[in-house]
Amino acid sequence: MSEDAVGLLRALIREACVNTGDPASGGEIRAVRVLQRFFADAPVEMQVFEAAPGRASLIARVPGTDPAAPTLGLLGHLDVVPVDADKWTRDPFGGDLVGGEVWGRGAVDMLYLTAAFACVVREVALAPHPPRGDLLLLAVADEEAGGEYGLKWLLREHPEAIRVTEALSETGGMRMGDHVAIDVAEKGSAGRRLVVRGRPGHASIPFGAESAAVNAGSVLQRLALVEPAVELGPLWDAFVAARVADPLLAERMHDPVRLDTALGELGGIAGYAHAISRITISPTKLRAGQAHNVIPGEATIDLDIRTLPGTTDESVDELLLDMLGDDAEGVEIQHLRGWPASESPIDNPLFTAVSRAVEETSGAPVVPIMAAGGSDARLFRGIGVPAYGFGLLSADWSYERYREMIHSHDERIDVESVRLTLEALRRVVAARVGSVFGD
Repeated sequence: MSEDAVGLLRALIREACVNTGDPASGGEIRAVRVLQRFFADAPVEMQVFEAAPGRASLIARVPGTDPAAPTLGLLGHLDVVPVDADKWTRDPFGGDLVGGEVWGRGAVDMLYLTAAFACVVREVALAPHPPRGDLLLLAVADEEAGGEYGLKWLLREHPEAIRVTEALSETGGMRMGDHVAIDVAEKGSAGRRLVVRGRPGHASIPFGAESAAVNAGSVLQRLALVEPAVELGPLWDAFVAARVADPLLAERMHDPVRLDTALGELGGIAGYAHAISRITISPTKLRAGQAHNVIPGEATIDLDIRTLPGTTDESVDELLLDMLGDDAEGVEIQHLRGWPASESPIDNPLFTAVSRAVEETSGAPVVPIMAAGGSDARLFRGIGVPAYGFGLLSADWSYERYREMIHSHDERIDVESVRLTLEALRRVVAARVGSVFGD
């Protein structure tokens, strides 16, 4: 079956469903057509939903026999981020298979998983006996831009079509020391725009004017000098135990006061450790002025703020005011798009099945982690559906390699990782919706 998954992965890459954030981009209907052809010989119930022209999602269902059994959703997205083709060694949309690796934008994020999900759904549909519970493939549009034309729209407009009791999606399978990391939580997003004001004037006579650009510089300097407090959540101990072998270094990492002095000794994992141990604030856009000869009276600073579970909008605003101190006078805080941090329990039958399947397939135990970024899984968690990252990458896929490959030039995944993911996924599906593979 891994040959089918690799072939499907290559076909999905070639459709180049690039999502720029523009509603007219994406074109996920092309990938939907690929999946429809893939399922053509299988008794799968398929529905196609278009939130806007070309922004299509496919729901493929294999009905179960027991209404009381779980309904498992396999959530994959079809869109990919843009590329700078000149920086690639190979055609980013060629889907080349070279040296046991499939090259192309989206190979890791997350078309290999979408392909694996589709293969298992097809196999279940063709099995001699139906599953006990329903199994759904949710191949959705627009994940890379927040889901407004994908899962978010489906949950609002067609909730019955995608109703599941539990779900698997992306961000799992990378190696964290001797463990395999599985995402059970994600940081939230609380974007803010700071409006900084001054007194405009003619640039040839600056006396008496007050440049908002200069004031914005003072605000940025303050944000760079003051950092949010360290908050070590319930997943921190498991992360440190899995990744840090040196007991003295581990001891420092458990101390909020000494943690930052230890980050420099963590190598490539330091950025992740920093991100999940606090709220992070990253200035991303700065705007001031319109004409060369006018001292600007207003400047704006956009902040990408990633929050921890339990963080409220009010607490984010209070944090910003505290960080700015005296510079907060005259600064207006505006709210941009965001969502709360999300988490699913680890004392859950699906997570237990995932842990067992990964360990039986790879011989490595699972460590639950919090993702620093976001995914569509948060939308299911937000309505009370437990959702977990999934995957099982080959042994040399450290967390650092995984992060470096996503959205990067020369994105690619090895065939062995596809095979391992399929093997583990079959075990999970058998455990949750019934033994349907003839074993």
